[in-house]
Amino acid sequence: MHGLSLARRGRTGQGFSLRAGPDDPRGRDLHGARLGDGMIGRVLRWLVGAVLGLAGLFVGLSLLYLVVTPPSTLMLGRWATLAPVDRRVVPLSAISEHLPRAVISSEDARFCRHRGVDWDALQEVLDDEEGPSRGASTISMQTAKNLFLWPGRSYIRKGLEIPVALWIDLVWSKRRMMEIYLNVAEWGEGIFGAEAAAQAYFRKSARDLSRREAALLAAALPNPKQRNPARPSAGHRRIADRVMARAAASGPVTGCL
Repeated sequence: MHGLSLARRGRTGQGFSLRAGPDDPRGRDLHGARLGDGMIGRVLRWLVGAVLGLAGLFVGLSLLYLVVTPPSTLMLGRWATLAPVDRRVVPLSAISEHLPRAVISSEDARFCRHRGVDWDALQEVLDDEEGPSRGASTISMQTAKNLFLWPGRSYIRKGLEIPVALWIDLVWSKRRMMEIYLNVAEWGEGIFGAEAAAQAYFRKSARDLSRREAALLAAALPNPKQRNPARPSAGHRRIADRVMARAAASGPVTGCL
């Protein structure tokens, strides 16, 4: 019957209905649509599951890092390629008070006042239309990038930094944030953390850093592979001078620590 067949309804044989036969183009279209809908549904479910899984992993790691100081993604990348990593984890109490003061004065003057993102600084960058920059990046955002994201400048990464920074600033204390940051910050080729940097450049413990040495380390952070705190260029020294002046005039910027 031109692609139509009779189908018996029920076991008793009572009543017949028309349905598309196997050679009916309409049947193939309907079957293809159902198949396509099923594939899209499975892909969407897989994507939702992957996103929820990553979110759960992130939340779990952020809570674990309340008590465990983790490596950065840069360290993991170096280990994966068998490149050397010099890093020695120390508590904040074993780091000279001059270093967090210098880092805050250099990197994030409102560290103790914002909740992960300095919205005013970020707005200034957007208004200038110069794209993502370190000038708008708080210590919380840099820590988020170091632990959970990737290096390099992009709007995508900067967009991810913001919610991650807001979350970790919510669940960690400012003291814990600074402690982790000073243990994962890059200070040269394969040199990570304040203790490794102090030993590499000044042959002393981070506990014994002077104001000048702390300022030189803080001034190196924006470009750690080009700025050597032990042999600073004239430009590096000028930046360190400004950091020292800001730190001296900044008042209780480390009160939250």
